Amino acid sequence: MLDQLYDVIESSNVNFVGCVSEASRFDFAIVYTSLFYGKPLVVCMQTGRSSPLCADDLQDMDLMRSKFQLPNAQAAEELRALLRNRLPVLSSSEQF
Repeated sequence: MLDQLYDVIESSNVNFVGCVSEASRFDFAIVYTSLFYGKPLVVCMQTGRSSPLCADDLQDMDLMRSKFQLPNAQAAEELRALLRNRLPVLSSSEQF
């Protein structure tokens, strides 16, 4: 038996971003939604891995590497630079 937790239909803004460096290529979709405590859903179009993220989350390089299976610290830093101006800064009260 399934207990339904939620069923939401929402119109969302989506930002598709692709770029390349000497070491990496990034293809991401950033879904801006009212779900996930205000954090956009960041989706890697190459691996299908996704995570709700805000600007504060970009400080944790280990989190970035594990969430998106990044091969090294340089790739994590490049992804941080790509997402830095695209993710909202949320106060701690907005995240809970």
